[in-house]
Amino acid sequence: MLKKFDKKDEESGGSSNPFQSLEKSAVLQEARLFNETPINPRKCAHILTKILYLINQGEHMGATEATEAFFAMTKLFQSNDPTLRRMCYLTIKEMSSISEDVIIVTSSLTKDMTGKDDGYRGPAVRALCKITDSTMLQAIERYMKQAIVDKVSSVSSSALVSSLHLLKTSFDVVKRWVNEAQEAASSDNIMVQYHALGLLYHVRKNDRLSVNKMLSKFMRHGLKSPFAYCMMIRVASKLLDEEDGSRDSPLFDFIEGCLRNKHEMVVYEAASAIVNLPSCTAKELAPAVSVLQLFCSSPKAALRYAAVRTLNKVAMKHPSAVTACNLDLENLVTDSNRSIATLAITTLLKTGSESSIDRLMKQISSFMSEISDEFKVVVVQAINALCHKYPRKHSIMMNFLFTMLREEGGFDYKRAIVDCIISIIEENPESKETGLSHLCEFIEDCEFTVLATRILHLLGQEGPRTNNPSKYIRFIYNRVVLENEEVRAGAVSALAKFGAQNEDMLPSIMVLLRRCVMDDDNEVRDRATFYLNILEQRQKALNSTYILNGLTVSVPGLERALQQYTLEPSEKPFDLKSVPLATAPIAEQRADNVPTATVRQPEKVISSRQEIFQEQLAAIPEFKELGPLFKSSAEPVALTESETEYVIRCTKHTFVNHMVFQFDCTNTLNDQILENVTVQMEPTEGYEVICCVPAKALSYNQPGICYTLVSIPQEDPNALACTFSCLLKFTVKDCDPNTGESDEEGYEDEYVLEDIEVTVADHIQKILKPNFGAAWDEVGDEFDKEETFNLSTIKTLEEAVGNVVKFLGMQPCERSDKVPENKNAHSLYLAGVFRGGHDILVRAKLVLTDTVTMQVTARSKDEFPVDVIMASVG
Repeated sequence: MLKKFDKKDEESGGSSNPFQSLEKSAVLQEARLFNETPINPRKCAHILTKILYLINQGEHMGATEATEAFFAMTKLFQSNDPTLRRMCYLTIKEMSSISEDVIIVTSSLTKDMTGKDDGYRGPAVRALCKITDSTMLQAIERYMKQAIVDKVSSVSSSALVSSLHLLKTSFDVVKRWVNEAQEAASSDNIMVQYHALGLLYHVRKNDRLSVNKMLSKFMRHGLKSPFAYCMMIRVASKLLDEEDGSRDSPLFDFIEGCLRNKHEMVVYEAASAIVNLPSCTAKELAPAVSVLQLFCSSPKAALRYAAVRTLNKVAMKHPSAVTACNLDLENLVTDSNRSIATLAITTLLKTGSESSIDRLMKQISSFMSEISDEFKVVVVQAINALCHKYPRKHSIMMNFLFTMLREEGGFDYKRAIVDCIISIIEENPESKETGLSHLCEFIEDCEFTVLATRILHLLGQEGPRTNNPSKYIRFIYNRVVLENEEVRAGAVSALAKFGAQNEDMLPSIMVLLRRCVMDDDNEVRDRATFYLNILEQRQKALNSTYILNGLTVSVPGLERALQQYTLEPSEKPFDLKSVPLATAPIAEQRADNVPTATVRQPEKVISSRQEIFQEQLAAIPEFKELGPLFKSSAEPVALTESETEYVIRCTKHTFVNHMVFQFDCTNTLNDQILENVTVQMEPTEGYEVICCVPAKALSYNQPGICYTLVSIPQEDPNALACTFSCLLKFTVKDCDPNTGESDEEGYEDEYVLEDIEVTVADHIQKILKPNFGAAWDEVGDEFDKEETFNLSTIKTLEEAVGNVVKFLGMQPCERSDKVPENKNAHSLYLAGVFRGGHDILVRAKLVLTDTVTMQVTARSKDEFPVDVIMASVG
């Protein structure tokens, strides 16, 4: 079957795939050779190889032609050639799902399975189990039980692995073979023991107590197979994970004990399991780290790689635990295996001191060109983490990253570097101009559209605020001249942002935009025309709304609203406030500088969570006139414990003048049916309950929904924060747990629920203002209020900022929620939309002395939202 090639053949390409030009029809024609007498084993095996190749290459084979080939192949069982017989077994398994009546070979396979030739028995078991369905399995059950405990290890392993596959379709039958599997688990053969343990676990995995008993038994008696030990470690760590990783458990002691096993495989598996356990302390990690440290000096490359890769993972959460290994890791930096050297470097970057950075950077430079892009990305990610840890070293990092950026590399590698540079720029304002200059040079030769548009977006956002913004214009306009339409469109948007923020540059920018009006692409022309018209007005409010900050509405929501408006003609103009706002993921996407131009909308617009709620609520007659849904709470609030007889969760939906409380109810009692289920709510402030929409019936474990509608107080800004006491009311009907039949008569009952709080955050939706200063000027100071507060219970600026952001439920702008280290003063910028579509902006100046003092200024085009903010903070 194998053809030998000499050196000349190899040089002339003789080692290419001999099957690459196969045609299905020709191969099936050749299969007629199976009917010849006497059988030619060598030719027939070669034809079977071709059939297997075609199937594995995804060649479609119809049921009729597959069945014909299969029936012809069954005649090959007359030959006793071992190679041909093995090929028959393989073909049977591959064609079992294609051809019909494969069951015809059952008798031949059963004969081989129970025969005297051990070489046939194992493969015959695997082939027989592949073609046997659940109805036929009982006919071979006796043979399978015998095969599981067979003295020949290959037969026993084949039976155990086949049983494992049969579990998916015939669990109840295979479960009866547990005694035989337990007997096989005491085998002297390491693979039989491993496969037996696997079968026993998968039979019992849904019964936690049974799995624990099985582990306890094997932990007491011990095992010979290192593979079985590895599996036990994985099962034990899974159980520990479900128990929230209790370290007092005998399971943890077992895993820790495996660190002293004589097999390196088991030792590594145990160390890896301990490292991956959640909430492990540095002390609990110490034994595993010590073992991995020993592996770092192993002569086996695989062990060194495994050790340094795992230590790299530990360094992400517990860098101090890995510090003891730094000397061993430094020795691996010069390892001949570049994968090991890369991981050693990145681990050192996570655990090393600030003084060692320069030396590590030089070591990285020496071999960066020799490693693959995948490992280069790992290095860049490590550098990114190091920049956050030691911000004073950003200049060294930036120069190194720029050197890497100029070298050859794929998209993922270049994107990782760009992400890292942008992250440094955002974290360290003093590095902004250097970073932007590096990125400007990169886009001169950038072949990736997504990266070019992203950098242009960043230049438009950050460039106008630098000391010398005009130096970036050349790089941006070059993109208009030299690049494809997507990049040109991004460049036009960036130019407009410079013109909107720099009066001196505006005439030059308008000249460039007028040139862009002549572009070949519609998108570029439309953008240039639009921005020109806005800039010609020379109004800061227009610049902010249409160029610097843009629309904050959901694009799919806007599309749906416009479509609905055209279907129902109205004399009223289209109201943009009726469109849902952009949800958090879109806001975050913009915050990460992803330009809108590069985001291709899918053909089918996917509904957001809020739009789904909007449709559900609009279908209820009582809520039809409430108008557009303004906001839904992010996560349902549990009003009962999860173990109680009734499980109730509440989602708050805010409209312009009303709130709807949605209660998702589950009845966990199988002997009761609840009918006419409502939640009675009592407010502490000026809210008024209008109506309740009941859930008609709650059967056992069948979820149902009821609603309560309340009106929001319109005049008093102090009344928006409110607490509701809640009482679940329903009619109980007893029922038979087995049949589900209920009594005709029921009785009234009630159940006290947890209170629900409504806060100011329920009335405000987050929006992002990329240019907060422009938005602040746009809103104006007509309704502008300022007050100073002393936050006596708060001791740090970070805590104060976090509490204010969470309490107001607004979006931090310009990364102002990140407080620089060792600073005693900080400014926080927040943006949001108040219920009804009113933009609200908050600027909070915080100063740390013994406590935190906060000066809050709020602005809006309407007075009520400003009063609400001041009342809530006060």
